[in-house]
Amino acid sequence: MRRLAGGKLVVATHNPGKLREIAELLEPYGVQVIPISGYGLPEPEETGGSFRDNARIKAEAAARATGLPALADDSGLCVEALDGAPGVHTADWAEGPDGRRDWMRAMQRVEQELQARGATRPEQRRARFVATLCLAWPDGHAEFFAGEVPGTLVWPPRGDRGFGYDPMFLPDGGDRTFGEMTSEEKHGRGGGPDGLGLSHRTRAFALLARALFEA
Repeated sequence: MRRLAGGKLVVATHNPGKLREIAELLEPYGVQVIPISGYGLPEPEETGGSFRDNARIKAEAAARATGLPALADDSGLCVEALDGAPGVHTADWAEGPDGRRDWMRAMQRVEQELQARGATRPEQRRARFVATLCLAWPDGHAEFFAGEVPGTLVWPPRGDRGFGYDPMFLPDGGDRTFGEMTSEEKHGRGGGPDGLGLSHRTRAFALLARALFEA
C-alpha cells in the first residue's frame, strides 16, 4: 500500500456536493484538497461498466493532467426492484433537457419506475448506496476503497440536506433519511455495525484513512 506524501490531493469531481463531502472527510488528516475545477479540465467520459472502472478513469485523468495524486469517487444508488438501476447511471437519471442535473427529477424517475413494477411495500423498495474511491498517482499506480450502505426508499422525499437521492434514502436501522441528517450525523466516524461510519462514502473513506493515514 502506497502512502500519501506531500499533503496535496486533487479531487476529481465537478459536483459541488460531492466535493464538499470529500473535503470534510479529509479535513482531519491535514490534506490540502485541490478541486479539479481550478485547472479548467473537462470531466472525462465515464465509459466504464462499474463504479470501480469509472472512478479509475476520473482519478487517472486528473493525476496525469496535474502531476499530483488525485482522488475520484464514483458512487450511485442501486435499487433491487430495478435490477440494480440506476447504478453507474445514477447521475444520468438527473440530467434535464438543458443538460443540468435535477435531482428531484431523478428521484421522481426512480419512484415512477418502482410504481410501474408495483413496488409499494418497504420490502419491495430495498436499495443500497455504493461508493468506490480511486486514489491515483501520476505514474499510474492506483488504490481502491469501497463502501456501501443498505436501506429502503421512501416517498415523498424527506429533508433538504445532503444531495442527490439522499431525501428518499432511509438507511437500515434509522428513522430519518440522509436528507434529514446533518453532515456531521451522516459522516460521523464510528457509526454503523462495524464502526466504519454510516454513509457509503464515509465507510469508503474510513478504509482509505486506515490504509493511508493511520497504519
